[in-house]
Amino acid sequence: MAPLTPANVSNPALGLSGFPGLEMVHHWIGIPIFSIYLVAVLGNCTILYVIWTEPSLHQPMYYFLAMLATTDLGLCLTTVPTVMGVLWFQLRKIGVRLCISQAFIFHSFSFMESAVLFAMSLDRFLAICFPLRYTLLLTSNRVATVGLVLLLRSTLLLIPVIPFLLQFPYCQGATLSNSYCLHQDLIRLACANTAFNSLYALTLIFLTMGSDLLFILLSYSLILKAVLGMTSGDEGHRKVLGTCVSHVCAVLVFYVPVLGLSVVHRFGRHASPLLHIIMGNFYILLPPLMNPIIYSIKTKQIYRRILRIVSIKIP
Repeated sequence: MAPLTPANVSNPALGLSGFPGLEMVHHWIGIPIFSIYLVAVLGNCTILYVIWTEPSLHQPMYYFLAMLATTDLGLCLTTVPTVMGVLWFQLRKIGVRLCISQAFIFHSFSFMESAVLFAMSLDRFLAICFPLRYTLLLTSNRVATVGLVLLLRSTLLLIPVIPFLLQFPYCQGATLSNSYCLHQDLIRLACANTAFNSLYALTLIFLTMGSDLLFILLSYSLILKAVLGMTSGDEGHRKVLGTCVSHVCAVLVFYVPVLGLSVVHRFGRHASPLLHIIMGNFYILLPPLMNPIIYSIKTKQIYRRILRIVSIKIP
């Protein structure tokens, strides 16, 4: 293999990875992947429509769910052009500026999803531990303010890495480990000193996703303590904890692929390229696909509203 040399930075192009060794059947692999994309988009659009049109769902819990559905749509729509371009049209090259833009938008939605999951855990904590003050603490205006703060946090904190990514010379013949762009891939392919980007990215992950997960665990520890201290009996315990099941499932569906992909990127340099592709696709497809299913099944108000939309009579 020819040694990697700095590319022409005026108009560099990076390679996108398909499924190594399975290039001849990419078009067949694209069918189930596109189907998952389609189901995920339709599912999250349905959640947004149900919350928008059902007055009884105009509550903080469902506003946060709408934010979660929006971030899931963002994850899908950001990655589907390059993923399907590789699988169906053999578009294996992407300009570095377009790649940086995709990485910025994708990571913004990822950080936003983590932040929304934290906000949803805070919502459950207030609803269960302070039920009498819940409506006073979480008004519609405060929910909107929280959403705006989370959005700004998820975008502004990523801006410092952009100038460095734009200035790096990228290596000729460099190929990303997935069919979409990630920051860790870009700095891996840069023929320059990437110490700042690496350190900043690692610090940012710990300060955002790491702290979000820590506060989620803390919230549920306090919720569990409060529930165990109730005197309403086992049935009351199950009913209160039942309101948290959907959120716990959503947390697992998001953080397990995130941690898996992070481990593969940082410690699996010698792992099969196919493992990188599989983990990358789990990361972008599993949360958007599963969250609408989880909340449709576990939340009676949404479940019944969807049945009414499709004209199925319910008792």
